[in-house]
Amino acid sequence: MMIENKARKAKNASRELGIMSSGKKDKALEAMAQALENNTEDLIRANNKDVDMAVENKRPKAFLDRLKLDKNRVLAMSEGLRVVSSLPDPVGEVISQWKRPNGLIIGQQRVPLGVIAIIYESRPNVTADAIGLCLKTGNAVVLRGSSEAIHSNKAIVKIMKKAAFDAGIPEDSIQLIEDVRRESVNELVSQKGLIDVVIPRGGAGLIKSVTENATVPVIETGVGNCHIYIDVDCDLKMAENIVLNAKIQRPGVCNAVETLLVNRIIAPKILPGIIKVLEENNVEIRGCSETLGISPNITPSCPEDWATEYLDYILAIKVVSGIDEAIEHINEYGTGHSEAIITNNYFRAEEFLNRIDAATVYVNASTRFTDGFEFGFGAELGISTQKLHARGPMGLQELTTIKYIIRGSGQIRQ
Repeated sequence: MMIENKARKAKNASRELGIMSSGKKDKALEAMAQALENNTEDLIRANNKDVDMAVENKRPKAFLDRLKLDKNRVLAMSEGLRVVSSLPDPVGEVISQWKRPNGLIIGQQRVPLGVIAIIYESRPNVTADAIGLCLKTGNAVVLRGSSEAIHSNKAIVKIMKKAAFDAGIPEDSIQLIEDVRRESVNELVSQKGLIDVVIPRGGAGLIKSVTENATVPVIETGVGNCHIYIDVDCDLKMAENIVLNAKIQRPGVCNAVETLLVNRIIAPKILPGIIKVLEENNVEIRGCSETLGISPNITPSCPEDWATEYLDYILAIKVVSGIDEAIEHINEYGTGHSEAIITNNYFRAEEFLNRIDAATVYVNASTRFTDGFEFGFGAELGISTQKLHARGPMGLQELTTIKYIIRGSGQIRQ
């Protein structure tokens, strides 16, 4: 009943928020950004409780990295809000307009979705991103984070909610579900008529559970079994730098590379150096038989490795005959998230871009750029890997829908 009440409050607030001026929303975003900065120490203290609990529970290093807040990450959260504030407000935009022979003027106009429920795991920065993006697009938001970040999430919501309210935003526009039992997720995704869309942001288990139990529309986001293919024609140093960045910069996020595919001709030349630098950075290598022939001391791969999103310091490596085998492997095992080719060959680069079925496809760049901030969106609500409504990093436009606006002068249908 508590969850239904929060969803109902959010629904009522969304009606006022949905028609609020851009200026008022931007003022609130700036107020929330400043409030986060002003309360940095309080946020870090709350976050330390979650981190201490995670350490006590022997959670892996990559998990702790996703969970931890420090001064720079709080500043990044506030900077994200300010970037969102500076972007054009999509609400009210007339996408297209035309006049019919009978004189009717028909237009398509962007409007808020209404109430967005976000279900996410251990990254507390998602709390700030979700609130900022939803507020900018006139959507009320219902947040349900994980038990492992509950202290962080409560502190962030408390600070941002007060700042938004003081700036004139309806108080019930921001709701946090503090019940972290699994049953609360099922109850939240069953609020048909109150919740307009639910976005699960986390691992495969969370996304599967939400999609199977929801009675409201779901936008699936980002399980990231991401690949990099090193072509025979490539800059060796560039390939090494990109692979290292894509694996170790933040291994616990969905756009980190999980499988490296290497052209057979170049493999003996490039793999020893790449494996050496990866192992120096504590990455466990799991390789196919040909990779083992080049580096015998690594761990042999098993079939499950090709389908695994590690979110850890682990990388699978497979030697392939060429671009055709690489593309076939990616389209079979990839999750439609982020895929990359390293090549100096224009035609193979274009072939890779055209044939890979994924939300984001790269030539000569790290998969780590699949991110709303890096794409210029300020922040994101996740990386959509589905093909309906939204695909890729979900920024402001993806949090709106359209309605038709028809202006007449007395027309009736014959």
